[in-house]
Amino acid sequence: MESIKRRTFLGNSIAAAGALALASDRSNAAEQRTEPRRPNPIAVSTYSFWRFKRNSKLPIETCIEEAARMGFNGVEILHRQMEGESNNYLQNIKRCAIINGIDLCGMSIHQRFLSPDKAYRRKNIDHTTKCIDLAYKLGVPLIRLNTGTWGTSKSFDDLMEKRGIEEPLPGHTEEEGFKWVIDSIEKCLPATEKSGVILGLENHWGLARTPEGLLRIVKAVDSPWLRVLLDTGNFLEDPYDKLEKCAPEAVFMHAKTYYGGGLWYSLDLDYPRIARIMRKHNFRGYVSLEFEGNEDYRTAIPKSLAVLRAAFNYR
Repeated sequence: MESIKRRTFLGNSIAAAGALALASDRSNAAEQRTEPRRPNPIAVSTYSFWRFKRNSKLPIETCIEEAARMGFNGVEILHRQMEGESNNYLQNIKRCAIINGIDLCGMSIHQRFLSPDKAYRRKNIDHTTKCIDLAYKLGVPLIRLNTGTWGTSKSFDDLMEKRGIEEPLPGHTEEEGFKWVIDSIEKCLPATEKSGVILGLENHWGLARTPEGLLRIVKAVDSPWLRVLLDTGNFLEDPYDKLEKCAPEAVFMHAKTYYGGGLWYSLDLDYPRIARIMRKHNFRGYVSLEFEGNEDYRTAIPKSLAVLRAAFNYR
């Protein structure tokens, strides 16, 4: 009887050990299956083809065709580069994109909420809501917002010479500025909620020049329709720690390259390191190239795509 119990115990022990081993194997297999992630889709901004350089402005349709030829997944449209806003024009852009197998993944607009002039802010709110509607008609899911700058620099070149740092307008403070920007964004929320177009606030000078300023606005608005659009080239000093602070709120990324020397400055950005930071924070969104160098786009953009594909391919 004792021998039978012993054999039973041993049999049960072996079975239990086998079950644990099988469970461990299944867990390891599951980890192996889930560990590889799909690569981040890579887009290119139509700005990369233009860069505001004289006599280099290409039609949006041409940018889409070039992006498809080069192997991008998507195109981000620069609003200022569009040649019209009629529904016929918008639908032809959409048609061009689907024929070329390109996602229209974002739209960058220019607006300025950082102003003491209430009428001026209202004008920019109206411009933003109009652009939300344009994005909706194009099937674009996200638009880029700025806070705007104080306007105390003589020009954008002057602002860049000052490393993006500006003094507030005389008689006003940054605290006032935050209130204007937050209030203006909140007035845009009904249009975003109705259309399903997300607002991506970029670290694009002004009050969003620092991670603290950018996140202060996003947290104050406290809406799922306002998130962070993270630009790798707009933190000019110690970018990696700053990118990591913003990464948890990011849903879209601008990736700068500077082949041929930067138009205003050049940064030596470590994209494998940036990709590891974004992966750590589960960023799955589009990485949109903003080429900002002097080299011909025909050679610089494909080189940039290769760099981003290598960094953001998580296989």
